[in-house]
Amino acid sequence: MHHTSTANGNPRLTAWSHVRSFAVPTSMIESATARRVTGDWAGACAAARVDVDLDLRAAGRAHGEHLVARVRDDLRHLAPDLLRWHFPRIAPEGLLRPGLTATLARYGPGGVRLVARTPPSRAGAGQRISLALWDPEHPRDGVGQHPHPRPDRRFRFDLHRHLWDVRRSGELRERAGDGLVPDALAVDPDAAEVLALVDGAAVDRWADEAALALRADGADGADRAGAGRVLVRLTARHRLVLRVDGPEPRLTGASRRDRGRRLPVLPDAATLLPPDVELLRAGLIEPDRLHPLVAAALRPGHGLPAASPGPDAPRGSRTVRCRGATHRIGVVDGVLVALDHDPVELRREELLVALGGPGLPCLRAIDDVHRHPESLVDVRALLGHGDAAGALDVVEGLLGPEAVLRGGILRDELEAAALGRIAHGVFRAGLAEPGTRRAYRRPHGWVTRDWSWDIRRGVEPRSRRRS
Repeated sequence: MHHTSTANGNPRLTAWSHVRSFAVPTSMIESATARRVTGDWAGACAAARVDVDLDLRAAGRAHGEHLVARVRDDLRHLAPDLLRWHFPRIAPEGLLRPGLTATLARYGPGGVRLVARTPPSRAGAGQRISLALWDPEHPRDGVGQHPHPRPDRRFRFDLHRHLWDVRRSGELRERAGDGLVPDALAVDPDAAEVLALVDGAAVDRWADEAALALRADGADGADRAGAGRVLVRLTARHRLVLRVDGPEPRLTGASRRDRGRRLPVLPDAATLLPPDVELLRAGLIEPDRLHPLVAAALRPGHGLPAASPGPDAPRGSRTVRCRGATHRIGVVDGVLVALDHDPVELRREELLVALGGPGLPCLRAIDDVHRHPESLVDVRALLGHGDAAGALDVVEGLLGPEAVLRGGILRDELEAAALGRIAHGVFRAGLAEPGTRRAYRRPHGWVTRDWSWDIRRGVEPRSRRRS
């Protein structure tokens, strides 16, 4: 979600404001926290939609009980809802970065790592994260069909434990930086041009964070000519090189030769200011909408959120202009009905509509709510971020818990989300073989892909809208 700003505003902050409204609901935070504080780390993970793919007994046999004890200690202090809050996301909808393996912690000289993974985009419905142990000596063990099982060098939560470890969450303010270029940093002209194009660069933290990364890795993977240099990836097109091998740190442009080297990479979490810091500065978010641990770090003394940041489900009756009068529609006995018409009249009007005649404005309003509700944008956002329960709450607030959905966009969205969750389950089970239908989320909604027919014809499969 790294974007440069435009003249009309900052789309990156707009996207993050959307994420903060829908991605991690307060109900999830409260449920995960309640379980975590009692020592039920597995229950906390379940509440935060984090799958646990850990076999600690097998890890103990392979690496010893000392390593397992360290893993258990980290799991007891893991806040999975905080991990979800800070996990890397992509534009335009702010969904979790698909197909990512990020290191949370490293253990021992063998380099065994606790990692967090996201499924590929084809199985991204539900926006779930999974925890696993990754052994560099057996890199494919237990990874199933994950496209990128090796930990990504750019996403290093082991160097930023405050993004998931409750013991370190208070470090966020210190590690965030202020975005001002320090006097001790020499900036070449070409690097200054790049910095001017990108908003929110945490330049004041780069030298310290680069030194931390180099110490942690021992410049592992860098060639000798690149020793003391760290690649700073601001966006896909804007990259710099931070040199810390001289008397003072120096920021230069990234040449083609630098891009070709396997330079150590500045962790993504240290590259830009945390979005919550920028949102607070811009007045786009109130502390009440922040995760409690984030609010405590950025606004000390702040308590728990007062209310859910998600959309409220509509309640009560709504008014409709019907044949020159103001009528009401509302939920009665779990179903949205017209309140100012008697049952005999409603049955007569429904029969007239079934025969092709014009319906009452009240009945047309009810039908519109079924097919094109005003809260459709919120429902789509909740489903996109995996909050099916929140989406159903909104739908039940609109139509009633006993309503039978009619054909239309709302029903299509709910059915497509269910299809996407099935695709995720198929991926988790390792059954996503050619010949199955797979669900993908696109800007216009979910689409599915049927591989079997195209493969038999020997052509590249094509996506199509679900009918």
